[in-house]
Amino acid sequence: MSLPPGPRMPRALQAIGWTQRPLPFLERCQQRYGDIFTLRILHWGDWVLLADPDDVKKVFTAGSAVGVDIANPMLGPVLGPRSVMLLEEPDHMTRRKLMLPAFHGKGIETDGEMMTEVARREIGRWPVGEPFELWPRMQAITQEVVMRAVFGPREDEHLGRLRELLRGLTVWMNDPRNLTLLATFGPRWVVRSRQFRRAMGPVEHAVLDEVRRRRAAGELREDVVSTLVAARYEDGSPMSERELRDELLTLLTDGPTSTSLAWTFERLLRNPDKLARAEAEVRDGGDGSYLDAVIKETLRVRPPVPVVVRRLLEPMRLGGHDLPAGTTVAPCIHLIHRDERIYPDAKSFVPERFLDRQPGTYTWIPFGGGTRRCLAASYAEMEMKRVLRTVFSEVSLRPVESRAERMRKSAISFSPDRSGLVIAEPW
Repeated sequence: MSLPPGPRMPRALQAIGWTQRPLPFLERCQQRYGDIFTLRILHWGDWVLLADPDDVKKVFTAGSAVGVDIANPMLGPVLGPRSVMLLEEPDHMTRRKLMLPAFHGKGIETDGEMMTEVARREIGRWPVGEPFELWPRMQAITQEVVMRAVFGPREDEHLGRLRELLRGLTVWMNDPRNLTLLATFGPRWVVRSRQFRRAMGPVEHAVLDEVRRRRAAGELREDVVSTLVAARYEDGSPMSERELRDELLTLLTDGPTSTSLAWTFERLLRNPDKLARAEAEVRDGGDGSYLDAVIKETLRVRPPVPVVVRRLLEPMRLGGHDLPAGTTVAPCIHLIHRDERIYPDAKSFVPERFLDRQPGTYTWIPFGGGTRRCLAASYAEMEMKRVLRTVFSEVSLRPVESRAERMRKSAISFSPDRSGLVIAEPW
């Protein structure tokens, strides 16, 4: 069995294409090779890219025939091997069941008010009438939201220090020099990096100190860390410290929600008619259906990551090719979301397309799919909607320049290349 065709350039050059300009690289490959092709990337290995929703469905519904792999080697050392994102079955599903209560039910309804409060407080700090970068402000909101969701609303010196440490880790991860070193030397460079250990070590210690404090005091509240500390496997055993460390770091590490928010505002500001409709819905007390459509369209045209990576544990036929067990396959979010056969005028920002139809299970996949779909997907969408409502209620935004911002690779997702440069004015 052989892998589908793909670029013949040396692995090192493919690594440059993948790490430096992955989106145009993927588009060129699809134009030449079709909806299934193989990339051979230095340090990353061989990936079979999938851009046909039927093939994506086969992978997402394959159950235990498909295992986990990771597209971003920066994340492995940060999340840890016992993170729910990296566990194989059946451990993955067992852990997922323990974590589900933290992101569903009455808990997230209460968090909605908290999100609004956090957003309103941050907006109060924004400069008025002068340019500023929106993405860091969105990071401040989403980090504070996750801190309160995980540890509760309590303010103390320990949690204040953890906030600072997390900001330092985020800065390190998004440093362009570190992303270049990762591309050059591969995943092993991260774990060997003294600078990474300096940024990561104090965060780990601070998180585990809080876990130990809760356990020692029997202090359990209605927050995520208490939910996980109290959680029990079927045999009655609790999660280990290592497991708690990995799950809490998975939640606390700067995720793509802040980037998606920055892109939502960037896309609206470059489409004034869409912006006016979204603002009017908020000011007129509308039902939020247009904001929902705006969020879905943003996640379509600017998905947090371009691919989802899985590993075949059994042979599978995809795109007319018989792929052996062990093959790494990558459903390509970027290519599927820009497929004109699925989304006419696919490169344009048209929220209205989601007013008349629900997203397809295998054609709208910003959160992945199958049993490994992002646990916090609904939570992230609710947070985005709350922040949008709050911003539009408090200020009017306008772009600093008319040109659309380009997509720039950051540690976890793709950010606006000028970090969402805007000017805010009071209503």
